Amino acid sequence: MGEVFAGRYELIDPIGRGGVGAVWRAWDHRRRRYVAAKVLQQSDAHTLLRFVREQALRIDHPHVLAPASWAADDDKVLFTMDLVAGGSLAHVIGDYGALPPRFVCTLLDQLLSGLAAVHAEGVVHRDIKPANILLEVTGTGRPHLRLSDFGISMRKGEPRLTETNYVVGTPGYFAPEQLMGAEPDFTADLFAVGLVGLYLLQGRRPDSQALVDHFMTYGTPSAPRGVSEPLWQVLAGLLQPDPQVRFKTATGARKALNAAVELLPEPGPDEEQVEIFDQIGPLPAGFGPNGPEPAGDRQAAAPPPPSPSETGSFHLPPPPPAPHQPVVTPQAPGYGPPPAQAAPQPGAPQPRAPRPGALQPGATPAVASAARAGVPAPPPVQPPAHGPASFAQTPTAGAPYEQVPPRSYTAQAGPVPARRPGPPAKVAVPVLVTALVCFAVGIWALISA
Repeated sequence: MGEVFAGRYELIDPIGRGGVGAVWRAWDHRRRRYVAAKVLQQSDAHTLLRFVREQALRIDHPHVLAPASWAADDDKVLFTMDLVAGGSLAHVIGDYGALPPRFVCTLLDQLLSGLAAVHAEGVVHRDIKPANILLEVTGTGRPHLRLSDFGISMRKGEPRLTETNYVVGTPGYFAPEQLMGAEPDFTADLFAVGLVGLYLLQGRRPDSQALVDHFMTYGTPSAPRGVSEPLWQVLAGLLQPDPQVRFKTATGARKALNAAVELLPEPGPDEEQVEIFDQIGPLPAGFGPNGPEPAGDRQAAAPPPPSPSETGSFHLPPPPPAPHQPVVTPQAPGYGPPPAQAAPQPGAPQPRAPRPGALQPGATPAVASAARAGVPAPPPVQPPAHGPASFAQTPTAGAPYEQVPPRSYTAQAGPVPARRPGPPAKVAVPVLVTALVCFAVGIWALISA
């Protein structure tokens, strides 16, 4: 969940940056829609006054993106406007380069239409450039332009917030009279519109100073390469260095543009279509088309945090259960009920029956001797009635309190022959012969010495 500003605007993610603040995508909880929110970054008096001037501008026009509302929270101030997701003209030029003439004429017509509404309110924009001209997402359909960023705009007759001989705006889009310190006027905005039109037709930023020098030295130049003559006459009327010769109003320039469009050649079959697509990107997690998702949906996938125990630590999960193993109770050999046998598994090998004479584990010496001799074993000795079964066996002399662990024996078939001590004959004979040879060699060596 993003920061909620003034209890109404939930800031989601930054989408741009202006001269005096950052622009965020935000959710308006009152109007239930996404908006663009410009948040003031600096709080000095000069910047705050410009910010107040900008948010106070209210122009309702389809091709103007003016502030719609504002809010303050402690030392932070913001105002909101419609969210325009198609990027700026700078994005379009970066994607396609030079644009088709008829497409450019559509954009210029909408720009002049919006500028006429701004001038009708007595406002001079003073910062018309491709980055401040935004586009709605329209795909390959008819483009929809919005003139934005009134941060340095001013009404005619209002006191200027800049010092004398100090120019405000973007270098490369100044009118010549601005550089000479003249008061801001509508014709300065029209000069910037002419530079924007040339930028769209050529796909690169024009050299405004060289263009002005050529106008003042040689007069109106011929049409640049790729620009039709009727369209160039309109742009030249916007780019005149002398504001008295330039178009006086945006409405007059728009009429001349519409007349020039009628003289443009029809688009060829190989002309590339321009698509205006979403430049902002998808919403972050936790936000959908209808606003923030419910808190339960946001935390559904997240596991609950572990709760602390009484001592302040965290409960550990119980250990995994150990595999079940049968408990074997030790018994004295030869006494007590026989251990329960597990049911045979299907397909498992079955134990073989013991051979006659084989000694069973836990048998007493008497039973072992009877097994070797092949005679019936004597009955086992019963323990006394008063003693426990675990002490029924007679203790040995060396360890009176310890039982001798039972040993397993396997009876041989018949008597076991006694084995003579020493190594076998096949090993002993060669060793003896070798020893005798060494002894004889030693004696011979002594005699010879």
